[in-house]
Amino acid sequence: MCSGNFAKCLGITLIPLAILSFLCNILLLFPGGKPAENNDDITDEVWYFGGILGSGILMIFPALVFLGLKTNNCCGCCGNESCGTRCAMFFSIIFAGVGLVGAGYSFIVSALAINHGPKCLINGTFTYPFTDGDYLSNHTMWDACEGPSDIVTWHLTLFSMLLIMGLVQVVLCGFQVINGLIGTIFGDCCCGYAIFSFLFLFFENHCVVTQV
Repeated sequence: MCSGNFAKCLGITLIPLAILSFLCNILLLFPGGKPAENNDDITDEVWYFGGILGSGILMIFPALVFLGLKTNNCCGCCGNESCGTRCAMFFSIIFAGVGLVGAGYSFIVSALAINHGPKCLINGTFTYPFTDGDYLSNHTMWDACEGPSDIVTWHLTLFSMLLIMGLVQVVLCGFQVINGLIGTIFGDCCCGYAIFSFLFLFFENHCVVTQV
C-alpha cells in the first residue's frame, strides 16, 4: 500500500528527530554544559519542555502509528480489508494532528527562547540582559554575561536545533495529514497518489539508506 509505505518512512524519520529533541532539552538543563547551582538560574523557556514534551513524547506516538500503518487495517473492519485500510489512514490523520500540535509547541517555545535570550550572571545575579533578540546581530553584547561560560552559544545552538527540528516535524506531520486524507479517500495506490510520487520516491530511498 503506497500510503502505508510513505507513512512508515515518515515514522522512521520522526523517531530520531524526537530523540534528538529530547536530548537537546535535557542539555539545556545544564547551562553552558555544567550543572546549575539553582533551578532559578536556568532559562525559563527550558522548563516549558518544548523538546521533551512537544517534539519528544508527543511525537513518539504519531511516529509509532505511522510505522505500523503498512500492515494495519483496523482488523479488517468487519471483514472488509479495503474499509480497514481506509479506517487506519483516517486515524493516522488524528495522530498526525497530535504531532503537529507537539512540534508546533516546541517551535514556538524555541522561537521565544531565542528572542528572549539566555538567563546569565550579571553583577552576581542571574537575569536576562537581552531583549527582543538584540543580541543576535551584535556579538559584542554577549560579553555582558559573566557566566556560565559560553552560555549564549549554548543557549542559541540548542534552541536553534529545537527550532529547526520542530519545523521539520511540522512539515512531515503535515505530509501525513495529506497522505492520510488521500489514503482514506482512495484506499490504495491509484491516481490520487500521482501528485505525491516524488515524495514517495524520496522517503522510500531515505528509508533504504537508514535501514542499511
